[in-house]
Amino acid sequence: MTPMEDITKHWSSLSLSEKEGSGLRLRKEQAITEFAIAARFLTKRPLNIEAIANTFTPLWRTKSGFKIKNLGNHMILFSFDNIGEVDRILNSEPWSFDKHLMVLTHYDKDTSLNPLDFNRVFFWVQVFDIPVRYRNREVAEQICEVLGSVIHPPDAPDSDGGSFIRVRVQIDISLPLCRGRLISLEDGKEHWVSFKYERLLNLCYWCGLLTHEDKNCNKWIDSEGSLQQKDQQFGPWLRALPYQASRRNVINVPGFFAKKNKECPVLYSPGTQPPTAHGGP
Repeated sequence: MTPMEDITKHWSSLSLSEKEGSGLRLRKEQAITEFAIAARFLTKRPLNIEAIANTFTPLWRTKSGFKIKNLGNHMILFSFDNIGEVDRILNSEPWSFDKHLMVLTHYDKDTSLNPLDFNRVFFWVQVFDIPVRYRNREVAEQICEVLGSVIHPPDAPDSDGGSFIRVRVQIDISLPLCRGRLISLEDGKEHWVSFKYERLLNLCYWCGLLTHEDKNCNKWIDSEGSLQQKDQQFGPWLRALPYQASRRNVINVPGFFAKKNKECPVLYSPGTQPPTAHGGP
């Protein structure tokens, strides 16, 4: 933190002069009507806002475009003139740039930005190996409560992937990624349920964090390169294959006679009565 940033943060502890004290009140109509997303890029490389613009212009496809401002500390402010664009982009998390995760948050421009506040990202989690008779959305969401806040998108695609159930979760990326969860069944048996994460890119295989790569991990550095692949507690198996919402894995089949009656309705002429049903012999 620079000296100026330190003063800005701790101004309330200073003795203010008459000129420095309160006296100017900004009016609401003076504010620029913009809607913003603040983004922290989890990379150590310098950010190029031209490259960022070229990357997200075809991905976001905004109607009126957007403005990009480099705030320093690997933080970028995206400004839009439509709140709908902001909501659509945030609802489509996670996003990445140059194979590194981005942490996004809705920014109202009335507060300062702190890199430590950027620690939550929305993911679609595929929950595997739930026993068949318990394989439903309610159970999957209950299992995923240990990951973070479970979200219920109003227009979410079908959650049943056949061998897994999809759950939308807001995950704290300051913690190691959760690989699965041990559950207990009614008969007392324990069962392991596995997690896979859609659109998961950078992941440290040593500690399970999304904030750095393997070679930047303290565990690797402290070992002086002595760690071996067999020592990794995390791996690429945590990445889920792209989900195809159009693929139907479950269909409901009506009863045979209900289907036949719907396909071949019996029509009677006006004024006639349907035949009387008779019992069996």
